[in-house]
Amino acid sequence: MDNVVDRLIRYAKVHSESDHYGRPENPSTLCQFDMAKLLVEEMKGLGIADARYDEHCYAYGTIPATPGYENLPAVGLVAHMDTTPDMTGKDVKPQVIKYEGGDVVLNKELNIVMEAATFPELKKFVGQEIVFTDGTTLLGADDKAGVAIIMQAVEELLAEGTPHGKICLGFTPDEEIGRGVANFDVEGFGADFAFTLDGGEITDYEYETFNAAGAVVNVKGQSVHPGFAKDIMKNAILIAMEYASLLPPMETPGQTEGYEGFYHLQEFNGGVENVRMVYIIRDHSMERFTERKAMMQKAADTINRRYGEGTVVAEVKDQYYNMYEILKDHMDIVDLAEAAMKAAGIENPTHSPIRGGTDGCMLTYKGLLCPNLPAASHSPHGRFEYAPVESLKTGVKTVKNILSPELLKTVKVK
Repeated sequence: MDNVVDRLIRYAKVHSESDHYGRPENPSTLCQFDMAKLLVEEMKGLGIADARYDEHCYAYGTIPATPGYENLPAVGLVAHMDTTPDMTGKDVKPQVIKYEGGDVVLNKELNIVMEAATFPELKKFVGQEIVFTDGTTLLGADDKAGVAIIMQAVEELLAEGTPHGKICLGFTPDEEIGRGVANFDVEGFGADFAFTLDGGEITDYEYETFNAAGAVVNVKGQSVHPGFAKDIMKNAILIAMEYASLLPPMETPGQTEGYEGFYHLQEFNGGVENVRMVYIIRDHSMERFTERKAMMQKAADTINRRYGEGTVVAEVKDQYYNMYEILKDHMDIVDLAEAAMKAAGIENPTHSPIRGGTDGCMLTYKGLLCPNLPAASHSPHGRFEYAPVESLKTGVKTVKNILSPELLKTVKVK
């Protein structure tokens, strides 16, 4: 039998990077099918007869309830197969290092060093084995650690013959580019509720997300020879900078944390005639979220009064909403997660607001209640990503406990 580290290393070596500018439909990159095929092959090897993947690269499998346990809720377990396009996930070379403290030399030849001063959380794992990269790629533990934990837990559960209810497995493409559940078959999935495994620190679970919107702000200027520009030229670059200055300067990602929302200017392109700015708007509070969207239009109105109607056009579109607004009426599922973590040896589980979105958020709004469990991925989206081995093993225990008939009896969703 594999262990969870073997699985993570195997999965990390499969190139499955998604792409904002790839194919317009799921999956954005065809290489993601390699992960889907591998997982279906492994599920079939575990005796999961209906293991399959579809044309959109969603991989599914169902484990029927142990006879006599059909009355238990059907639990879904979901993780995403893609890795972020923020850094290459091709030719990943994972390595397991026993961390003795201090800096970590990931690549002696290229002098790539993970400095303890920059990553103080490493101190928690002194004396433990940790899966790192070689410093030339990301690791992909976001979210292949989640995939590995799910598959390992299921393999152990079946090998041990532990009684269980119906288990529904789902692995998604394109989560990193916001399209993870675009074609997810909620009805066919067959779960009464589910958990994503896409979190970080193994002691922390999540059931709150941002409310999210995207905005495209187009600025129209007027170009003329600068030698004859008096009272004629309208420099779209300067006007766009003026627009940006009307938004609260301390409410950006680099200035906020916890429940604090923000405006994030992601792109700024153009010249004197035209500028295009792309923003994302985030807040956990629906009231403040609404106010933030109104602020984008208020800033446009201010600029238009100064330079003429139509100078700035701000188009704001909602993207997703805080899943807590739905989960707050189903906290027995959240309580199940906490009880499972405690049974896995986590004395004081914590919960934090997700400063982003997850597949679980969007699945919750599609009718499948879906909080987020930790997957032991740290410092994701970069060369210093890592996953502590003990945390991965604890994740496996947590999932097995989630599926425990004794704990599931406390859940009223059916």
